[in-house]
Amino acid sequence: MIKPRNITPYILQDLQEKMVFIGGARQVGKTTLARELIAPHFQNLAYFNWDNRQHRQQLMKGEMIADADMVIFDEIHKYKKWKSLVKGLYDSYSDKYKFLITGNARLNIYRKGDDSLLGRYHYFTLNPFTLAEILKKNNELNIFNELPIENSDHFDDLNSLEQFGGFPEMVVKQDARALRRWHQERNERLFREDIRDLDVVRDIANIQLLGDFLPDRVGSLLSANSLREDLEVSYRAISHWLDILEQFYYHFRIYPFHERRVRSIKKEPKLYLHDWSQVKNPAARYENIIACHLNKLVVFLNEYHGYKAALFFLRNVAKKEVDFLVTVNNKPWFCVEAKLSDTRLASELVYFRDRLEIPFCYQVVRIRNHDVVTDNVRIVSADRFLAALI
Repeated sequence: MIKPRNITPYILQDLQEKMVFIGGARQVGKTTLARELIAPHFQNLAYFNWDNRQHRQQLMKGEMIADADMVIFDEIHKYKKWKSLVKGLYDSYSDKYKFLITGNARLNIYRKGDDSLLGRYHYFTLNPFTLAEILKKNNELNIFNELPIENSDHFDDLNSLEQFGGFPEMVVKQDARALRRWHQERNERLFREDIRDLDVVRDIANIQLLGDFLPDRVGSLLSANSLREDLEVSYRAISHWLDILEQFYYHFRIYPFHERRVRSIKKEPKLYLHDWSQVKNPAARYENIIACHLNKLVVFLNEYHGYKAALFFLRNVAKKEVDFLVTVNNKPWFCVEAKLSDTRLASELVYFRDRLEIPFCYQVVRIRNHDVVTDNVRIVSADRFLAALI
């Protein structure tokens, strides 16, 4: 069963003027999106996968399908000179075909260096499913306005999404045994195939061990020195490996919002996994799923709307902390504190709100059918809050 993705109409719109690149984590559904959700909007599809020998031969000869109006290049970044190849084909046939290029994280890594394609494409990151996508909700979010939270109950849907993660295969299967096997197989291929192919990676065993450590670090201040001691490697190696894992959409980091008025800390980030189903601790997993929803929002605001949006957390030298802050053009929009069951107003929300002039504050609780306002802070059920995002 093919589930719709909420970025589909935006990709179709951008295809009318430029090429579109779709990147994202392994098995997040990029090829399915291209072939099953985008391609049906065109009359004739030409699909080329670089792993297919016949397709490679056709591309190297510059042979295109005459009656096609849509061309998909899949995994073409595996060819060392892929940029020149795509540039040549696009410049020659852009008046005849719409071009869609999909690939794993290396597509994003390689496109940034010596970007000869600049100005010819738009880039989209395909993130795991969120609650709004599961519910087929297309929310219109207005910057610096309140989120469109509805009086609805999606508690059971959130339970399933939190348990099985947001990757398409597990969203459909909803099976604990299949999830365990999928974790093993996906991680093995990520480390042994994708990351190993990078010339700059030599110690695959240790970088895989680092990946095993990270689920237990979710939601806490991330100390590279602590990881360095655990793995008995250099600080430089740990920093490099963390960057690589982030480039391959294994995790993402958010940093403290720096503001003198609250004496913010400046250094350690917090880390979250794109696949929150790997996180065993219930509180950390809950915080992780909220982080992924907010990260997806800021990525979309950046890539499609062109805003300078960012996700931070708030923490000062007195250790007052709020889990998340969303900003646009470095101006606070709303902050979020994640609580499993505590419906008492978190004083830290009021503290940071008043000093940073944050327009909206949400305390998101893992409780069914809860929605109250206390001191202009909305204390709301997690399913209602997440369903109001994208």
